[in-house]
Amino acid sequence: MKTEPQTADTIRRPIRGAQAPPLTSDAPTQSTSITQIAVQPTAIVYCEGNFAKIDGKTANGLVRHSEAYRVVSVIDSDHSGNNSGLVLDDAINTIPILESLDAAVTHETSMPDAFIYGMAPSTGRLSPADRSVVLEAIARGMNIVSGLHEYLSDDAEIAQAALDRQVTIRDIRKPKPSKDMRLFDGSVANVDALRIAVLGTDCAIGKRTTATVLARALNAKGIKTVLVGTGQTGLMQGAKYGVAMDAVPPQFCCGELEGAIVAASEAEQPDVILIEGQGALSHPAFCTSAFILRGSQPDAVILQHAPKRAHRCDFPNMPMPTPASEIALIEAFSDTKVIGVTLNHEGMSEAEIKDTIAGQSEKLGLPVTDALSRPTGHLLAMVLSAYPGLQQGMPVAAI
Repeated sequence: MKTEPQTADTIRRPIRGAQAPPLTSDAPTQSTSITQIAVQPTAIVYCEGNFAKIDGKTANGLVRHSEAYRVVSVIDSDHSGNNSGLVLDDAINTIPILESLDAAVTHETSMPDAFIYGMAPSTGRLSPADRSVVLEAIARGMNIVSGLHEYLSDDAEIAQAALDRQVTIRDIRKPKPSKDMRLFDGSVANVDALRIAVLGTDCAIGKRTTATVLARALNAKGIKTVLVGTGQTGLMQGAKYGVAMDAVPPQFCCGELEGAIVAASEAEQPDVILIEGQGALSHPAFCTSAFILRGSQPDAVILQHAPKRAHRCDFPNMPMPTPASEIALIEAFSDTKVIGVTLNHEGMSEAEIKDTIAGQSEKLGLPVTDALSRPTGHLLAMVLSAYPGLQQGMPVAAI
């Protein structure tokens, strides 16, 4: 296992495995790709009872895409013995689901570098059962990665166990000191790249997944694209630029996001910057969408919606908004334009997906697709139809 410099959100001691996303190139040479794979730390993702569910969105995202870690298994006794790709997307991958930490460790020829807490419970806190598993992972010598609002590095028992075992705790949501935070100053207006925010009608609805698929498609087309992460899962996956928005004091949210976008623009000189959305602008439990719209000042928005979701996550008495109402709110709140709608097909049959795409497209007068069940070319066309100049390297205003 390799040793790297420590980051600000870890206990300061020698570490094993990367505790920050590795640097990657948009056009890597063969040797660079081999090197990246060689240094990518291995990780077990813990998602007991929640894989392929809403509260398992961190594990779901890491199984679909991860640059910072090589996921070797998922822990969820409900799906033990199954393939994670088949359970999640009906497409086989190389990541098995195992019943326990002991089974996951036994499955590997060497001890994995990291134990990732792969759930995002509404409480944002560790349950007593999960605490025991975290302590067991530390005892086995694994670094801990957590996106909880409860910072494990501040927990006396867990921190002492990590110190005794000489492993690290990476609290993704733990913000830097307020004195080091950035206020909004308007410099995002000087960013030349086209800025597109992927927002949604609810939390845990697939915004990050759609943004990731779109970033890949644009880069494959030769349109240099950088994805700015705004939540714990995107940062765990290896987003080079971003900030966990819901852990930043409100006064600094817009400035911190603006800073990440400006940094991405200056360092990468991209054609497009995609901004991962959080929550929903209409959702009373979240303010992050408002900060994202203010801080990124997006040229355009793509809206993610789950047609079969009857109510907001964790709020059974709060009905879901319609795409039309959310679009109207976004366009009234910010000087931007919604250029298309993408679907989360949870609970939908193939026929329902097909009919919904056709019906919503006609009703809204916008392109509609599903980033996972439909060819990525449809998602790419959504952007290129609004900004045909991207193909010539010169973005133009959306119609």
